[in-house]
Amino acid sequence: QVQFVESGGGLVQPGGSLRLSCVASGLTFTSCVMSWYRQAQGKERDLVADITPFGGNTNYADSVKGRFTISRDNAKNTVYLQMNSLKPEDTAVYYCRCVIKFSPKTNYWGQGIQVTVSS
Repeated sequence: QVQFVESGGGLVQPGGSLRLSCVASGLTFTSCVMSWYRQAQGKERDLVADITPFGGNTNYADSVKGRFTISRDNAKNTVYLQMNSLKPEDTAVYYCRCVIKFSPKTNYWGQGIQVTVSS
């Protein structure tokens, strides 16, 4: 059974930091292009960042460039999102996603985790 489980969310004050983790099981993790998405209440789900299977290339939404860093540890089947200088507008449910590199129609989502930035 393929599963992706996020952790590390919560409540943080503006300017603070959080690190999200997403652990994969049930598949070959290095077949995944991994992404983080977020969905704020009443809005569409948007791409935050993605990373190629061996970490050679990353891509970020303009709104998070310079503040967020995506990384992965293939030995631990885990992708991370380090979030610094958090703003209230970063408040959302964050999801990890795997797209199988050589079969792009095949993709998997985590269950999502809440991040709230508020004083």
